[in-house]
Amino acid sequence: MINMIQKAKDQVLQLTLAALHRAQEEGLLPEVSVTPSVEIPKDTANGDYTTTFCLAAAKAMKMNPRQVAQLLLERLDLTDSYFTSVEIAGPGFLNFRLGSKWFAETVSAIETEGAAYGSNDTLSGKKYMVEFVSANPTGPMHMGNARGGVLGDTLASVLQKSGASVWREFYVNDAGNQIEKFAKSLEARYLQILEGEDAVEFPEDGYHGDDIRQLAQAFYDQEGDKYHHCSQQERHDALAKFGLSRNIPKMQYDLARYGIHYDQWFFESSLHESGYVAQTVDELTARGYTYEKDGALWLKTSEIMAENLRKEGKSDEQIEKLGLKDDVLRRGNGFYTYFAADIAYHRNKFAVRGFDKVINIWGADHHGHVARLKGAMDALGLDGTHRLDVVLMQLVKLVRDGEVVRMSKRTGKAISLTDLLDEIPVDACRYFFNAKPDTQMEFDLGLAVREDSENPVYYVQYAHARICTLLKNLAQEGYAVPAAADVDCSVLQHETELAVIKELARYSQVVQLAARDYDPSHINRYLTELSAAFHKFYSACRIKGEEEPVLYARLKLADTVRSVLRNAMDLIGCSAPEQM
Repeated sequence: MINMIQKAKDQVLQLTLAALHRAQEEGLLPEVSVTPSVEIPKDTANGDYTTTFCLAAAKAMKMNPRQVAQLLLERLDLTDSYFTSVEIAGPGFLNFRLGSKWFAETVSAIETEGAAYGSNDTLSGKKYMVEFVSANPTGPMHMGNARGGVLGDTLASVLQKSGASVWREFYVNDAGNQIEKFAKSLEARYLQILEGEDAVEFPEDGYHGDDIRQLAQAFYDQEGDKYHHCSQQERHDALAKFGLSRNIPKMQYDLARYGIHYDQWFFESSLHESGYVAQTVDELTARGYTYEKDGALWLKTSEIMAENLRKEGKSDEQIEKLGLKDDVLRRGNGFYTYFAADIAYHRNKFAVRGFDKVINIWGADHHGHVARLKGAMDALGLDGTHRLDVVLMQLVKLVRDGEVVRMSKRTGKAISLTDLLDEIPVDACRYFFNAKPDTQMEFDLGLAVREDSENPVYYVQYAHARICTLLKNLAQEGYAVPAAADVDCSVLQHETELAVIKELARYSQVVQLAARDYDPSHINRYLTELSAAFHKFYSACRIKGEEEPVLYARLKLADTVRSVLRNAMDLIGCSAPEQM
């Protein structure tokens, strides 16, 4: 878990403080309680690392910053450090320039850590759950599910790389209103097969897709008229059970094809059957957060949310403008609402299974539900404010040749995940959908299958394949990739060579940022930038035919890029082909 950028920053801090102490011992500078801050300048012409310590310390010392900087510069000892030189710039910056020791250690660290490179322990000991997709099992998965699948799966991988123990879960809504609607829709199509289409009216709010017709036909093919004259409840139960038995495996198959596998498919029905929903509502009642009105049981959502908003510093006037409302937990007919089941489900995550942090990937249309659910967890004493996080993702727009695409050419229906995977390679789907969650995205179907540098996944995969071909060709000439210890990194002097090593060193921090921000698109951007740095180096610096020390150093550098590209592609669930 070596972070070479942090090691360099730490060394700048140590060197600066050591110089300060020498100046203080000589009586040239007074004691100050200012800690140096270390940054990487945007323009490397200003050095590789810089500290503004002299500016901050000079104020406390009542001295000129450049005078302080000069005194420190004269006492900086760079012997055996990562740096070859330090210079004063501007009003008193100290700019440090890296030397071959740091570049050599970076290449060596990546070799030592191998597939573990980029890992960190920032979330070590933490138990996380990422719940994502959780599409209704009543029909095909759509583009929102396609995007949520990649974001959830990749975020889980990034959290694991940052040391967390991560559980991936799909919540199956196999109870409640949508299942009743599903059963009614199947029933209408089943009875139309038996009695004729004009004889049975289809429910206006039913599911009108062809998939319902196909399921009803499959049910008829299996059961015949067995459920024609039975009770409606018996028919509904049989149809819903049959429909789910077909739809859920289909979802599992499509998601597996997409490279997504879950630790658990958690069924909503299990919460009702075990009595856990009722117990959870009883617990809220015991805590004084419910009341009865019009025969229904209500949650004091507005009271809970108002209390949380006051803790955030909102005034009563601001809260009143929000028009907060309470929620029904149990209807007058005795049935529990979806919200009651959702509260029970999240209580189960925290109270029964003990997750430290729960992350849900939801569509932006669920944004009004976030504070309500967090508040319900707070009401149960489970600190939903801090332990439940929701990543809201924006809509996906499919385009081809600049035109919005809504229908599949093959089926003539709205494009489903199945249709998309039939047309676009999985790698392209995963790479494109792993975009910043809070921005609306355009998925260009034409671009996703192009084999040129305009296609970002092709661009990155081509960089990897190009290196593999180079290694193979040089191996045939007798040049094997050397161990880092056998490479003289001091011969790597060209700006593009040094830029590649700096880019390689950045990977650990990129992984940390992706985990911190719940934004795995950091990895995509990094892959593009590393590939660009490699292509520049490869164009500027010849490998074949160079003197052996240079050839071997550049060969090792190319192979190190290859291993990090593969590492990062693995992290986002994309392949790293060896030839293209």
